[in-house]
Amino acid sequence: MSALYELDGVVKRYGTGNAQVTAVGGADLRVEAGEFLALVGPSGSGKTTLLQLLGAMDRPSDGRLAFEGRELGGLGDGELSRLRREAIGFVFQQFNLIPTLTAEQNVAAALAPVRMKAAARRQRARELLGRVRLEHRLGNLPSQLSGGEQQRVAIARALANRPRVLLADEPTGNLDSATGTEIVALLRALSTGEGLTVILVTHDQAVAGAADRVVGVRDGLLLEAVAS
Repeated sequence: MSALYELDGVVKRYGTGNAQVTAVGGADLRVEAGEFLALVGPSGSGKTTLLQLLGAMDRPSDGRLAFEGRELGGLGDGELSRLRREAIGFVFQQFNLIPTLTAEQNVAAALAPVRMKAAARRQRARELLGRVRLEHRLGNLPSQLSGGEQQRVAIARALANRPRVLLADEPTGNLDSATGTEIVALLRALSTGEGLTVILVTHDQAVAGAADRVVGVRDGLLLEAVAS
């Protein structure tokens, strides 16, 4: 496998002077294409900041962060935006679905920036909802879906632009344990069956157990990676 991400001494600081806070301090990490990696740590450990850096939503203060060999710190805002749109899918704890749109419309909306006819966007949305086993819920609004179903719609939406990596920030945080297990199994299947790189942030060791590799995060530092 070739490296998708390479992090060498990555630091992220916020604020200035005496108010400066180091959220990530000297992170070294290599993520292979097709890997399912879990970043595990308590609230405030820096894991979400690290995920934002991996998602090109922020730049490191110091160090080298490369995606597919391209150093993200040197890219302009437009290039980072294009990278997020074309290569990276995001799934969050809050489902962030548009409440007035159906499941199909929520997924199709992710294709709005792409030059694609409306019929093709609808077809792509239906295909994706079928992949997450929601083909029977195409016309339902988010309020008519369970929490697990809403998260499945969110995953389908994240896959709309055929990303090469899926970043999931506490995707089971608003779900009961049984439903959370189903969502993690779906992410596992996307990695194993389709070769999608999945990086999952969680505070739950049981959730992390589905990953190929687990890396602990504490006080902005990465701990030794262990096999799950």
